Amino acid sequence: MKTIRLTAAQAMVRFLSAQKNSVGDPLIAGCWAIFGHGNVAGLGEALEAAGDDLPTWRGHNEQSMAHAAIAFAKAKNRQQMMAVTTSIGPGALNMVTAAALAHVNRLPVLLIPGDVFANRAPDPVLQQVEDFEDGTVSANDCFRPVSRYFDRITRPEQLLAALPRAMACLTDPAACGPVTLSFCQDVQAEAHDWPASFFEPRVWHQRRIRPDRDELEAMAAAIGAAKRPLLIAGGGVLYSGAGETLARFCTRHQIPMAETQAGKSAVAWDHSLNFGSIGVTGTSAANGVAEVADLIIGVGTRFADFTTGSWALFKNPDRRMASINVTAFDAGKHDALCMVADAKAGLEELGALLGDHTCPAPDGALKTKWLAEADAVMAPPTGNTHPTDAQVIGAVQRTVDADTIVVCAAGGLPGEFTNYGKRAGPTAITWNMVFRAWGMKLPGGWVSRWPGRIVMLWSWLAMAPT
Repeated sequence: MKTIRLTAAQAMVRFLSAQKNSVGDPLIAGCWAIFGHGNVAGLGEALEAAGDDLPTWRGHNEQSMAHAAIAFAKAKNRQQMMAVTTSIGPGALNMVTAAALAHVNRLPVLLIPGDVFANRAPDPVLQQVEDFEDGTVSANDCFRPVSRYFDRITRPEQLLAALPRAMACLTDPAACGPVTLSFCQDVQAEAHDWPASFFEPRVWHQRRIRPDRDELEAMAAAIGAAKRPLLIAGGGVLYSGAGETLARFCTRHQIPMAETQAGKSAVAWDHSLNFGSIGVTGTSAANGVAEVADLIIGVGTRFADFTTGSWALFKNPDRRMASINVTAFDAGKHDALCMVADAKAGLEELGALLGDHTCPAPDGALKTKWLAEADAVMAPPTGNTHPTDAQVIGAVQRTVDADTIVVCAAGGLPGEFTNYGKRAGPTAITWNMVFRAWGMKLPGGWVSRWPGRIVMLWSWLAMAPT
């Protein structure tokens, strides 16, 4: 067996550089880094030598660079992602909030915090967290509850198992989320003879889970019996690339649809059956349809409280919940009729089984009325007055290009943008809802490298003088 002698850090960097997605792009597009005690001598040296094979992006705050990596994965619909490395102790802990955000939103990010010396010879090292009762504890244990996969690398050869497991988790549509590889700093610099095959390029394809036949037939029967169905598109529609499939499904079977915050722009806003955003930040059109719906079909959504209005939105006493999702955990929420399947594959097979069945037409006047109201509040302000959030959104929409990415801070503005936002098509505006954990900014030097144009909307824009 041919081997290559490298340090553990060099092996990790070379392995990550060789991973590709289904269209041949690097799966790990780069590595955000703040170097210090715990990663500078190991990963720092390896990343510097790798150059453009695995680009390194400089961060100024661990939390903000991890959030930027998460936003990148969101904008790429989970087809690409980034790694983030930090020093040990408090530096690493600054990423825990980001890990929690990625975990909640099912977004992939590879976190590589430096850790203490595996051999413990220099203990305690600078900024090492010490537990008076457990010598195995380090600060990085805080990542365990907010990681989809966690591993502590205490020997170089452990990477032979840990790295493929990490990639499998990051690319799994059901298990996707943050992966933490806690990398002991002395181990990073230890040399090992690695199998050359470990560094051969590997392509990670999008797994499409096909529906179980019994679940498929039960879902088709429920739609066939429904008088007022409503389909709710979540983020899973975007990650599956199922936007066009969903639009055709709704058109063929005359089923109205609405969008969650994560599913925004899955279908063109002017599609006749797209009634807009739903729930707490929803349109009167979508919520009007939801109130009388007798079958609510979630596709790629977690049915979070914003989507369901804390379960006060669906008022039909005879209503029934149904869900198409890649995870059984989400698909079965609230006793829903579940179909565990990829959004695109599930809709294709469900449409074939339904044939030419059509549901009773929804009340189109609800959408017409809503659009007129939205256009009125987004019209330019008159006179020397402060613009409202809606007027700022209207100004942005009248000037942006088709590939614009809109970033919103926390507060009322993201809700209004979800509500009023129009897009010419599924790729018109990819928006990333960004909470205060961003530190209210993106690292400017890196933003300029992001494909497309970026517009940042902060809630206080409406307070600026005209």
